[in-house]
Amino acid sequence: MNILHYVTKKQEISPKLKKLKSLCDAESGDVDSTDSKASENGIEEADVLKSKECPASVCCRTVYNKEELEKRLSPAQFRVTQQLGTEKPFSGKYVKWKEEGVFNCIVCGTPLFSSETKFNSGSGWPAFYDVISKGHVLLKEENVGGLQRMEVKCRECKSHLGHVFDDGPKPTGIRFCVNSCSLDFRKHTTV
Repeated sequence: MNILHYVTKKQEISPKLKKLKSLCDAESGDVDSTDSKASENGIEEADVLKSKECPASVCCRTVYNKEELEKRLSPAQFRVTQQLGTEKPFSGKYVKWKEEGVFNCIVCGTPLFSSETKFNSGSGWPAFYDVISKGHVLLKEENVGGLQRMEVKCRECKSHLGHVFDDGPKPTGIRFCVNSCSLDFRKHTTV
């Protein structure tokens, strides 16, 4: 195969990532009728999922004023989270981070990733094989120059975090590739 074929070949979102997107939407309560599936007993899955109570920390869908965010965030944090930017590989604070704790959204504080699921992917960005709660992230399909990929956003405030791929380690086979400057680490504390 020549390089031109590789570059022009249409890239599709994998079934594994489409399923993950559905699970994230379902856990957050954001299920529309197009995702509804009849179960073996005839009950619509979407009806059951919509009836579940949404966690209070996720339901308010915080919206921030652009000017306030520009004052509160560093220029890099603002560019990445609000303008879909990307850090240079291997430049982020959390790429080689080893401490135990939780990685929260830098904008709204929603807990997103645990240090227990962090791994070294060699990609140059912090990588996680799972999220703390699938209801805390929003996955959005995007097409950039013919390349299909899945963007990861904080569901609470809609800030850009990074992208998710289907080449991660066991047990999920998923790799959340996240910009360090979209995260705020909180160390585990003992009581």
